[in-house]
Amino acid sequence: MRTGRTRTFSDRRDAGRVLARDLSDHRDRAHSAAVQVLGLARGGVPVGWEVAAALEAPLDVCLVRKLGVPQYPELAMGALATGGGVVLNDDLLRSLGLGDEEVRAAVERETVELHRREQVYRGGRGPLHLHGKTVILVDDGIATGASMFAAVRSVRQAGARKVVVAVPVGPLSVCRELRHEADEVVCSTSPRDFRAVGQVYEDFRQVSDDEVCELLATPTVSGPEITEKR
Repeated sequence: MRTGRTRTFSDRRDAGRVLARDLSDHRDRAHSAAVQVLGLARGGVPVGWEVAAALEAPLDVCLVRKLGVPQYPELAMGALATGGGVVLNDDLLRSLGLGDEEVRAAVERETVELHRREQVYRGGRGPLHLHGKTVILVDDGIATGASMFAAVRSVRQAGARKVVVAVPVGPLSVCRELRHEADEVVCSTSPRDFRAVGQVYEDFRQVSDDEVCELLATPTVSGPEITEKR
């Protein structure tokens, strides 16, 4: 696990460039087509684009949905990722008396939304082929880690050979927990007074669907497109 000194970022693209430097040892491996960068939608895609461009690796999207408690949708009882990776907060489920039926209903509901968003972001592209690859999962930061845990389990199920979690910011305790599931965790900064992901960003405005689609359509290999976008 690697974490860096305290830093701040102007925006997600700036954070992605810093994170890319922390991942520079993966560049040679990316040239062998054995590395796939996945940005967690939506905030992780601008960060992931910068990482993929620096490594000259392909970029795609990983979709994660919060599983809300039936009575309190904003309260997360877990998370679901593309491909079926699921993380549940067992302590919360027990304290609220929620059983398998409520969890199953939430998973089914969010699976429908995942498929809808995947169509929006990926269009008619075929399924991702991750078997035997090193997958670098990128987000704009982690707080509880539930979304990233679900993403890690999803790409494991898809046959990834190695899973790298890469984020600009996150609490040290959660990064340590993720190290038990991922092969490598790279976090550019872990503030001692961590309160929220946005505290290290000057500009943390919401990423739009249009921005995600535009970035996914922009090549991350060497060429004039990268120069123009960066």
